[in-house]
Amino acid sequence: MTSAAFDLVLRNAVLATASDTYRADLGVRHGRIAQIGLDLPAGRQEIDVGGRVVTPGGIDAHCHLDQPMAPPVRLADDFLTGTRSAACGGTTTIIPFAAQQKGATLQAAIDDYHRRAHGKACVDYGFHLILTDPTPAVLDDELPRLIAAGYTSFKLYMTYESLRLSDRQILDVLDAVRRHGGMPMIHAENADCIAWLTERLEAAGRLAPRFHGWSRPALVEREGAHRAIAMAELVDVPVLLVHISGGQAVDQIREARAAGLNINAETCPQYLFLTAEDLGIDDSYHGARCVCSPPPRDAASQQQIWQGLADGLFQVFSSDHSPFNLHGEDGKTPGGAEVAFRHIPNGIPGIETRMPLLYSEGVLGGRISLNKFVELTSTGPARAYGLYPRKGTLAVGADADLVVWDERDFVLDNAHLHHAVDYTPYAGRRLRAWPGLTLLRGQVVWDGQTFTGTPGGGQFLPRGLPSLFPIGARAPGHRTWLQAALAS
Repeated sequence: MTSAAFDLVLRNAVLATASDTYRADLGVRHGRIAQIGLDLPAGRQEIDVGGRVVTPGGIDAHCHLDQPMAPPVRLADDFLTGTRSAACGGTTTIIPFAAQQKGATLQAAIDDYHRRAHGKACVDYGFHLILTDPTPAVLDDELPRLIAAGYTSFKLYMTYESLRLSDRQILDVLDAVRRHGGMPMIHAENADCIAWLTERLEAAGRLAPRFHGWSRPALVEREGAHRAIAMAELVDVPVLLVHISGGQAVDQIREARAAGLNINAETCPQYLFLTAEDLGIDDSYHGARCVCSPPPRDAASQQQIWQGLADGLFQVFSSDHSPFNLHGEDGKTPGGAEVAFRHIPNGIPGIETRMPLLYSEGVLGGRISLNKFVELTSTGPARAYGLYPRKGTLAVGADADLVVWDERDFVLDNAHLHHAVDYTPYAGRRLRAWPGLTLLRGQVVWDGQTFTGTPGGGQFLPRGLPSLFPIGARAPGHRTWLQAALAS
């Protein structure tokens, strides 16, 4: 092997995957990991990381960028600012959402999102599909074609009037998934319970941001999770329940797992680092900054989420980055006015802080292992969404997406961040780590001080089928409820 065999060599690294941690050098050629070993030959470029931890680049599999909104509201981040922010926080792959408009095709949504990302995305990306109108033509013709083309995950909403599907529609989508593969993601909350509570709170004049939490108690997530699990069991297909916020939904997932069902789960930083008190302890508008759904819960729920991260309940840790400015007519004060809680744009920023928060409080705080951190932030999402092993691990042949971690104490401020949002809900929190380097396919896109990536340098990623679990029957000879009934 000649001295020019590698484009880049990382030396003296502590490499961490979802299963192993070891000291080695890592050689990169043509954007991929070419060799891992001791005392590798010199490369054209050399970076001595001095014994620091190196993990695979993060995969944020749940984020919203440049998603169409009803005026005057709009998301603060487009594909340029959002992916720039992602790179500076150690994330090298994102999967945002292409939302079908009712009466339109899925292909129209995909075409629109390719236009939005083109020339702007600074990290690699794929698209989840949001199904709002699962007609027979969509399910029988369009969806199979798009799955084969690499759009292999789809989000189904049980809430929000413009997005929600009926149980019957969800069953139809799950049946299509059983036949063609893919990963259905379900936002599980009971919409009728939320609407009933909201109307009664409004009638009583309870309009402040803190009542957003009161309108979406844990039981509406528990019921939604239970119903989603029951439908998945009926059709006999795996599902992934997104942004799980607390113990009642956790209990539903544990019970389903104990029964042998393929129920997977995701959670987010807001359920570890925020509580209902962040929505407000009085009727001031300050709590609007933390309005998201499901809402943050309490300290006991935080502990249950931490436990689920440690013991394998969760496979995916995402940001659910949904960035609205706190000030101005297009954000949390629509039209420039303070509004009742139901009208506050729903979501918080977090694409850049996701990995540093979990590394600081999870790994360095002794709550989870370094390997579990890699599993949750990179390997699990790669397996869930058909990107493994190209993404999500440190292995020969994988993309050289790498994060070199600096372990240092500092107090987070929004001025540190690279999104286009005017606040972070985590301001004032003391962190213990931040990426010192982020590399996308062997190129440094964050040098610890400055974003060095290129707008348009991110590549679109057609994805395969999920590899977290086998698709279809749980055991040889297993039949769905319907198959058993038809055979009787």
